[in-house]
Amino acid sequence: MGKPRSYGKQGLSRAVKSHMSKAFTRENDDAEEDEPAEPSEPSVSRYYMTPAGYARMRAELKHLVEVDRPEVVRTVSWAASNGDRSENGDYIYGKKRLREIDRRVRYLIRRLENSEVVDSAGRDTDQVFFGATVTVRSGDGAERKITIVGLDEVDMARGRVSWISPIAKALIKAREGDRITLRTPGGVEELEIAEVQYEPLD
Repeated sequence: MGKPRSYGKQGLSRAVKSHMSKAFTRENDDAEEDEPAEPSEPSVSRYYMTPAGYARMRAELKHLVEVDRPEVVRTVSWAASNGDRSENGDYIYGKKRLREIDRRVRYLIRRLENSEVVDSAGRDTDQVFFGATVTVRSGDGAERKITIVGLDEVDMARGRVSWISPIAKALIKAREGDRITLRTPGGVEELEIAEVQYEPLD
């Protein structure tokens, strides 16, 4: 239980790939409007991800390709058969929704194929690495828990921060009992590492 299990690059299922190939057979009128540029991504050499985060993204991709997109395609086809497309709200909205789905699907495919899934659950160490849940204590004695996760798994309400965030970078490789210095736009904060755990994440 000492070392985390790394799954490396994960392939997508044949069923999803089959649906994807059909999903991106573009209709002749898809070129009516240019798609906006996709947002820029942080420049990192690897996209670490927890098993739970990978499973969520894979499930989202499957649902988009097998459920959402076919439903919107049916709506667009029905709306197109009703005549003038320029003032056809169902058609215009449907085409916009298709572009949104296709952008998200492309993003998910790229992320899943380039991810490195690391399962740290049960790791036996008090040193902080990816997947750790760290209890930190501030100077006034207040404690909070921080879990280090992948870029697409950030959830500030649950204390889940990206492994490239300032606090994660300050914590990585530190141990229980260590003190770290966190520099933020609001100033400098001294934190003590009270506990390091490696729990399964949902």
